[in-house]
Amino acid sequence: MDDVEVIITPTPEQTGTVGADAVEALFAAKPDAVLGIATGSSPVGIYDELGRRVTAGRVSLAGGSAFMLDEYVGLPAEHPERYRNVVERDFVAKVDLPTDRVHGPDGQAGDLAAACASYEAAMAAAGGVDLQILGVGSDGHIAFNEPGSSLASRTRIKTLTSQTRRDNARFFGDDVDAVPRHCLTQGIGTIMAARQLVLVATGRHKAEAVHQLVEGPISAMWPATILQMHPHATVVVDEAAASRLALASYYKETYAAKPEWQGL
Repeated sequence: MDDVEVIITPTPEQTGTVGADAVEALFAAKPDAVLGIATGSSPVGIYDELGRRVTAGRVSLAGGSAFMLDEYVGLPAEHPERYRNVVERDFVAKVDLPTDRVHGPDGQAGDLAAACASYEAAMAAAGGVDLQILGVGSDGHIAFNEPGSSLASRTRIKTLTSQTRRDNARFFGDDVDAVPRHCLTQGIGTIMAARQLVLVATGRHKAEAVHQLVEGPISAMWPATILQMHPHATVVVDEAAASRLALASYYKETYAAKPEWQGL
């Protein structure tokens, strides 16, 4: 695959269906696959649809494992917005992947740099990520790689921008001050090492980020643009998130004319 695959769906809900199709195809071919999972609102539709398919016996994730993209630093273990708890609620509880095979960076570690190195080593020991699910921030960040992040970065400590903290305040009762200022995040280089990337975005507030990601120049100021360099990256967006794409009609026509792409 030479270009970023762009799939524009009529509704936000259908982005989840397309993402779930990719995960189902992966586990059908490789039952012990390693899945990369993201938090935030964008991937929830994928997890909901996977849950329905697992319940129906259509797919099983039981033989696989998963690695989280990121984690806040300093949130107590019981905090509902600690990403480990979010993943348990939004993903693990819906599927048959054992919770002890879902791994995340340790945001409570005494030595955060060592925790980051350990996490990189654990992913390597697992054979790397087969398929990484991604969202994108309104400023173009992926995971917590904010604008200006090194495009070769690995898992590390990051300071969140004011924009990201404002975007995430909705999960903290709209209290920006309650949003942590630091996180541990897979780096852009780490993400790019996954064998397949599926990025999902919905809503008009993501339109500029999607435009830059697909049609803009590769730049550390829009970290998601690095997906243009990946050999198997798919961007799944609804009509609103696609509203700034100059080539939206082309992407729709190309996808419609390539039925073998459906199912990624």
